[in-house]
Amino acid sequence: MDAMELLRTRFSALKLGEPAPSTQAVHAMLESAGRAPDHGRLQPWRLILIEGDARLDFGKVLAEALSRRNPLANEQALAREREKALRAPLIIVVATRCDRSAKIPLIEQIVSAGCAAHSIMLAAVAAGLGAMWRTGEPAYDNAVKNPLGIEPDDFIVGFIYVGTDIGGPGTRPQRASREFAQHWARDRAKPAGS
Repeated sequence: MDAMELLRTRFSALKLGEPAPSTQAVHAMLESAGRAPDHGRLQPWRLILIEGDARLDFGKVLAEALSRRNPLANEQALAREREKALRAPLIIVVATRCDRSAKIPLIEQIVSAGCAAHSIMLAAVAAGLGAMWRTGEPAYDNAVKNPLGIEPDDFIVGFIYVGTDIGGPGTRPQRASREFAQHWARDRAKPAGS
């Protein structure tokens, strides 16, 4: 797929299934993450791959964390939380590993991690796979971070679910660039494309 076509047509999958990404596709996704913009060459992020039966264990972590956050959660809610780990054959957790002693501002380090996550998404689609990026309460919960080896003061930027797209394209409408971009001049701003 042409790079511009990929950038202009990428969408998040609605539903993912088997087969799992090949070893080559996973390698390509990881390599693309390694090319994310990185001011100061800090590599202020890390990737944690969860696949196979490890997803069942991760589902237990998610359910236990929900139970701590909401002691009134019923078994149905806990089961739904466990099932999140089975949304796709592969979950790539993208987490910051910020260097707070570096001259590089923290926001730039976090954005670099976000760029790595987006690169994974693009590489997945380029490989003919589907991907979805999720966060939610588990991304901010130390009871989820700790078992993954993520420090409390670091962030889970996203859970990137990757597999075979079995849900078809999403219904998100294409926005015209004039809705979110503008040309700037000292005395006025006008929409881009006008």
